[in-house]
Amino acid sequence: MPLQFRPLGFAPDFVDYRQCWDLQRTIHREVSSGEREPEVLLLEHAPVYTAGKRTEPEDLPIDGTPVVDVDRGGKITWHGPGQLVAYPIVPLADKSAVKDYVWRLEEILIRVVAQYGIDAVRVDGRAGVWVLGDGIQQDRKIAAIGIRVLRGVTLHGFALNCSNSLDPYGNIIPCGITDASVTSISAESGRPVAPSDVLDIVRREFDSILPPALGDRTPATAAAGSSPAQHPTHGVNA
Repeated sequence: MPLQFRPLGFAPDFVDYRQCWDLQRTIHREVSSGEREPEVLLLEHAPVYTAGKRTEPEDLPIDGTPVVDVDRGGKITWHGPGQLVAYPIVPLADKSAVKDYVWRLEEILIRVVAQYGIDAVRVDGRAGVWVLGDGIQQDRKIAAIGIRVLRGVTLHGFALNCSNSLDPYGNIIPCGITDASVTSISAESGRPVAPSDVLDIVRREFDSILPPALGDRTPATAAAGSSPAQHPTHGVNA
């Protein structure tokens, strides 16, 4: 299944989170019913904090900044200018293989940042994609993943820090992790790298890594698997 990519907005045309969330739900409904081809939305958001299902009161912004509650897994995070967000809205071949899907998103991110000389890894028991500390610096998260799988079709996705300020993370406990920090491609590589600069690499890695996890979603297959009991909801933060 060929992947379709839709760039929604990049600096200075940032995308409002709530409007994009409405669009995600519309696309998800149509992909789930077989009326529409799967898509990967690519964008930069206007500044916003979003809180997943496991967010605790102590995780919230210390300055009272408004937060959008969402139905993905995980805790609170920030989106905004300089951060590349990808929302794959795609059917999974194996509706129970959520961990494999998350692994593939992680692998895409690891390969993308490697193009900038950054050695990023998975960390057992820790969400997201990381640059390991060296005894002086803490481990640093360079990308976050938060997804939902409903009726076998994915929602939400990943956020890759490219050239964004890291200051907004100082107002929250990002992803509920207290003993690590955050970073960006620009901070680690020592040169400015904007979200628009990485788009071609991201598309290439999606095309290379994700298709084996994807399933068919024609109207016939959608109708055959329409029972909610057959397709439970999964929320995952990584």
